[in-house]
Amino acid sequence: MPQENTYRQLPLALLRIVVGWHFLYEGLAKLLDPGWTSAGFLKASNGLLGGVFQWLGSSEAAVKLIDQLNIWGLIGIGLALMLGVVIRPAALAGIVLLAMYYLAYPPLFAPGATGIAEGHYLIVNKNLVELFALAVVAAYPAARWGIDALIPKLRALDEGAARAGGGRLAPRHLQHASRRELVAALAGVPFLGAFVLAALKKHGWRSFEEIQLSRAASIDAVSGATMKRFKFSTLRDLRGEIPRAKIKDVEFSRMILGGNLIGGWAHARDLIYVSKLVKAYHHREKIFETLYLAEQCGINAILTNPILCGVINDYWRQGGKIRFISDCGGKNLLEGTQRSIDNGAAACYVHGGIADRLAAKGDFDTMAKALELIRRNRLPAGIGGHKLETIRKCVEAGLKPDFWMKTLHHHNYWSVQPPEEHDNVWCYDPEETIAYMNEREEPWIAYKILAAGAIKPHEGFRYAFENGADFICVGMYDFQIVDDVNLCCQVLTAGLNRKRPWRA
Repeated sequence: MPQENTYRQLPLALLRIVVGWHFLYEGLAKLLDPGWTSAGFLKASNGLLGGVFQWLGSSEAAVKLIDQLNIWGLIGIGLALMLGVVIRPAALAGIVLLAMYYLAYPPLFAPGATGIAEGHYLIVNKNLVELFALAVVAAYPAARWGIDALIPKLRALDEGAARAGGGRLAPRHLQHASRRELVAALAGVPFLGAFVLAALKKHGWRSFEEIQLSRAASIDAVSGATMKRFKFSTLRDLRGEIPRAKIKDVEFSRMILGGNLIGGWAHARDLIYVSKLVKAYHHREKIFETLYLAEQCGINAILTNPILCGVINDYWRQGGKIRFISDCGGKNLLEGTQRSIDNGAAACYVHGGIADRLAAKGDFDTMAKALELIRRNRLPAGIGGHKLETIRKCVEAGLKPDFWMKTLHHHNYWSVQPPEEHDNVWCYDPEETIAYMNEREEPWIAYKILAAGAIKPHEGFRYAFENGADFICVGMYDFQIVDDVNLCCQVLTAGLNRKRPWRA
């Protein structure tokens, strides 16, 4: 084998190995993630074959089969490419797999990928690049730098042994591979070893001390509580979809995702570090993951401040569809309202804190201008309030919004004391609130229904819906969404002792 030709194949072999690395890790990551499923990917497909993918995603049996084909296909193709075994069939199988990914989300004239954003694409994306890379591998497999190169040698040795048994020896150049040929043929093995070490480092290996502490944690729930394994629900555990209702002509899910945690407004009482903590947790990719998961669970709206307009717009550019209800907060109400409208809000309302302040001063004209601006742009217009007095004064002043935002939660939690405001209570008179809001004919979105985490969801959800709320706004981390959606569906379908008619 000419040495020059061998080394000319080296760049092609490296291309094959790095693509194989990517395939192998994608498959391994899915295998190790107990919550991974292709269902969300299939259901949200927006490509030319979107209908087919969505149909497959709606079938539990089809999803299970596709999950296994994805996982083991990626792992098998990755191993074959890295080690240089059956290179052409592996490359062709990889091309088919990448073609399916591309057709599910083709970035024709706008980015089509949903979830984590890696960049901006126009027709060409990473799936298409890897597809053409595998086409090169299929045409030029660089088999001398793979185990495939040893197969003829092994066959020759078998034939030689057979001939030796008959008194004839195989030609000497077919009996043994040179050292250089052997090194080239096993070139993928060190890369596979590096892959194993990198994967272990990323996903962690358990030390003897950790094993012992984990065993102790399973026995002693006090001293070992932090060593317990934490498993949160995934889309596989979803048991229903949130019902929807309309405010004017816009349809919203009965549960709306609150944006405070994403924006960093934790309302954590005297735990002053928590706001910084939630900001650190909600980096850009985590926000996209949270919004995408909410969508897959049937939550079609997030309610938050205009400060998050940029992130939400970026999410939409990546294929997301969640609607944005803006509180129009900021230094200037009308500027915040206009900014929200310009950035695609589906509904706007006067922020509760701003409305409290304007109502206390008797400045209902500014609120009226905000409502007029919102309606001029054909959006539902609302008024919020932490204080019931704010809602009362707005009604008395003749303001008639399309919906109300009013806090609602009971006082059966320990940190409600002392009664004065210390970021620990948001609905000061729940019984009066319930009685007054029952008389309102406009839809009511209740918020702060869990008193910023002080009330358990199954209590807060039922309390809000039974006492007149048409929608609830709930701040959730990504790992809480499936459980909260299941609870909300259970509350809404189990029979409510509700006096106020549904207003949406």
